[in-house]
This record gives sequence, C-alpha cells and structure tokens, in this order.
Amino acid sequence: MKLFFGVLFFCFSSFSSGAQEKTDYGNNKATGHHLSLRGIKMYYEVYGKGKPLLMIHGNGGSIKSFESNIPFFAKKYRVIVLDSRSQGKTIDPGDSLSFEMMADDEAALLDALHIDSAYVLGWSDGGINALLLAMRHPAKVKKLVSSGANIWPDSTAIKPSVWRDDKNTFDTTHTGHFTAEQKNDWKLFLLDWLQPNISLQQLGAIQCPALIVGGDHDLIRVEHTVLIAQHIPKSYLWIVPNSGHGTLTEHKDEFNTQVDAFFSKPFNERK
Repeated sequence: MKLFFGVLFFCFSSFSSGAQEKTDYGNNKATGHHLSLRGIKMYYEVYGKGKPLLMIHGNGGSIKSFESNIPFFAKKYRVIVLDSRSQGKTIDPGDSLSFEMMADDEAALLDALHIDSAYVLGWSDGGINALLLAMRHPAKVKKLVSSGANIWPDSTAIKPSVWRDDKNTFDTTHTGHFTAEQKNDWKLFLLDWLQPNISLQQLGAIQCPALIVGGDHDLIRVEHTVLIAQHIPKSYLWIVPNSGHGTLTEHKDEFNTQVDAFFSKPFNERK
C-alpha cells in the first residue's frame, strides 16, 4: 500500500464556465439513453472518446453529481455515467436493493455497451459499488478509484454523530406508512443503514490497482478508509486535507488531476 499525502493547490480548468452551463448533466437528451436490463430501465449518458471510464454516484444522487468532473475526463476518456438502480432517472419497480445488485447492473451495462473492461470512479455509495464491481466482476475493472466508501454500516466506519442521527431516523420511522415516493426514499435509507457487509478479508479479491480516497473530515472515519486500503493488495491511499465527504467537488481540480494521474500510470509502477 502506498500513501499519498495531498498538498492542496488550485488550478484553473481549461474549459470555460459557459461550456459547463450549456450541458445539463443527468438530463441531456443529446447523449442520454434508457436501457432495459436486469429488471430495471437504466438511464445513462456518454461523453468523450478514449479509454472507457465508468462513474458511479452516491446514495440518492444522479449523473449530475459528477458535473464538476465529467468535462475534465471527457477530454481524454469515453466517460459513461449512470443513474444507479432506484435513483435519478433509472426506473426500478422492485422492492429490494443491495450494493451487489447495483454492481451487477454496472457489469451488465458495460456488457451492453460492448466494453470488456473500464476504469471505474465511484464516490460514496458509488465507491462501495466500485469495490464490489471489482470483487464480483474482476475482468471488468482496469483500475478503480473509490472515494468516501465504507464496507460495513456501524459507528466504527461512520462518524458516530452521523450514525446516531441515522439510528434515530430508523427508530422513529421504520414503523410508519409511506407514499410510493417515500417508500423509495426509505429503500435508499435502509440500503446504507443495513449495508454493505464486506469483510476485510474479502477485499483481498480485488486484484486491480485501487486508489482509496477519503477526506480528513469525511463522514467515513479516516481509520476505516485506511483499513480498506490496507487490505487491498494493489492499493494506494489518499487522505485529502481540509475535505469533507465531497472530495471530488470540494477539491475538484486536484481530485481530477490526481485521479487522471493514477489511471495514466502503468499498472506495475507503484513508486
């Protein structure tokens, strides 16, 4: 495991702010598609050309979560961004949800696009999906970046104050009656309350190079992020200074640059 000590610096992106405003990420009719797979109707968008890069958002998010990152990576990569099961514009009629289901969805999307393998960037719940995609479908992942992920759902992994708030929500809500929209929100809440359930030993199945990222003020405890990196054979750890959970937006320029450098580095170069 290699440790990256982040030194904050700020740079101006080469694309104009006006160009960003013209693209409605997550609602772009020009590049958006629905695809029926595994019992759901998945929505995804594709930008740029080059080696494929799959981006996976966090709980309750959507493609729009990556609006600070897509323009940078689309200059060099074929960026595939999706709305995960039960989120964004992806239609999911089911009453159950798991990270394993979503990882299998992502593998199925790559198959449907005739992509043998891709770089993978996941944030928050998407970071968990990235880990599971590499565990369950190792041939699909060239390299992965996982930011703000946890592998079990208790207060040893999650900031205790956040976990207590979630426990209070569970204790006071789980016996309630819900509208259809509330049922979906509750399904997403339970996903993070009850899952994931990945052991440290299971992380050893990840054979691709992995950059494990967390903020020094993340809602995921730094100690937990370190444990994840320590148990992945080809791992690198980057704790971003002065950052909360949103590493990819709070420090977007440095994040984009460092992730691109990691993807670009030869597989066997770990110095």
